[in-house]
Amino acid sequence: MPDTRKSILITGCSSGIGYDCAHGLAKRGWRVFATCRRPEDCARLGHEGLESFVLDYDDEASIGTALDKALSRTGGTLDALFNNGAYGIPGLLEDMPRDALRAIFETNFFGQHDLTRRVVPVMRAQGHGRILMNSSILGFAALQWRGAYNATKFAMEGWADTLRMELAPSNIQVILIEPGPVTSDIRKKSIPHFEKWIDWQTSARKDHYESRLKPRLYDDSGTPDRFELPASAVTRAVHDAITLDTPRPRYRITTPTKLAAGLKRMLSTRMMDRVLSRL
Repeated sequence: MPDTRKSILITGCSSGIGYDCAHGLAKRGWRVFATCRRPEDCARLGHEGLESFVLDYDDEASIGTALDKALSRTGGTLDALFNNGAYGIPGLLEDMPRDALRAIFETNFFGQHDLTRRVVPVMRAQGHGRILMNSSILGFAALQWRGAYNATKFAMEGWADTLRMELAPSNIQVILIEPGPVTSDIRKKSIPHFEKWIDWQTSARKDHYESRLKPRLYDDSGTPDRFELPASAVTRAVHDAITLDTPRPRYRITTPTKLAAGLKRMLSTRMMDRVLSRL
């Protein structure tokens, strides 16, 4: 008997938002293709009952192979795509090497563009589709020490707004998911990238790294950020975005995200800078 469930491909499912979405949508009756960068994570998700295989945004062949696997299992259709996988490189922009920015854009932006371009013809042929991009509060409100991540998410916002307008004549909808502080491993997973790229000991602001960034980055107390929500809050928004007849162009999740969006509309750039510089 053919599988008649609606299908979604999600990237970055090894932990955090992607992991919760994969399990949450599967429980809600969706056929979920939960992709990860590492084979061992895919194997773990497979043991948990999910259909999982490798998709590495940095590898064009991996992107094509993963999409082919999903389409081969559905007979060539895909109802939704959630571009979720991403990482951060904590550090000041003045200390960020050019190659570090190249690397993070490859994963957080160019790979997502590549996958989406491959999915659009599939959705156009079937006459419908939802493309979700996991942006962030940092896609419209920049914070210090997060310049590389900010840049990729600001790029994603402009890219998604453009694609949404370009696909308006079709029945393919482009939706931005904009979480604020959400429980995940992104901080812990950013440590190797910080250690690889940032020579903080020779920085003109070495003392700020020691007093501000490093204590927070290496904090393993497990204490949640103020206003932090569990990843399930994102899963609920993603479910609405892929099921409602008229989804919103943006889903702002957590109080800080909604507050920052309101302040940005009301405050001047200098006043907004003062607010954000205190965080």
